Amino acid sequence: MAASEAVALSPRASATRQRILDAALIEFAEKGLAGSRVDEIAARAGANKRMLYAHFGSKEELWLTVLERAYAAKRAEERAVEVAGLPPGEAMARLVAFNLRYTSRHPEFVALLNQENLHRAAYLRRSGDVPAMYSPMLETLRGVLERGAAAGVFRAGVDPMQLYISVLALGHFYVANRHTLSTIFGAALDTEAAIAAREAHIAEVVLGYLRP
Repeated sequence: MAASEAVALSPRASATRQRILDAALIEFAEKGLAGSRVDEIAARAGANKRMLYAHFGSKEELWLTVLERAYAAKRAEERAVEVAGLPPGEAMARLVAFNLRYTSRHPEFVALLNQENLHRAAYLRRSGDVPAMYSPMLETLRGVLERGAAAGVFRAGVDPMQLYISVLALGHFYVANRHTLSTIFGAALDTEAAIAAREAHIAEVVLGYLRP
């Protein structure tokens, strides 16, 4: 049962469904779709395979539901980011900070996206929900760029989609590769101090690019 097919459930069934989703998120993030086993997800959830299949039909449908929920959670937090009352430079820095901080708080989201890309978005393309979750952050970014250009503090003609992808990449790569990077450079890159330093660097890079 995909997220878009949710039906009214009893409190007990709803709780079971939620436990399965929580367990599946952990298993999928750790092992990917191919490496995860229904038996292990069910055991972690305190359920059984019959209940898992009753709620979701298959491991692949469960994967898609977990993926949809992960996107929905990020989009919900993006909508809550308030930058309309800030000067363009501060607004842009806040958007940069939000993306990095969200990614660092949710490495499981990064893991799910990495796995779905290995599958060439085969499951995401089947979703009726994710395409409708057009990122509110992209539209917010577009508005900040327009305000900044009008005020003369940002250069004109910046493609919002390209900048959005760059901002995502600067945070995503850092979190996705934090273990190997920490080992290579001999520094713990998942500490608060390291993340704050990365946040300041990304903001400086983005704002430097936007200067007229």
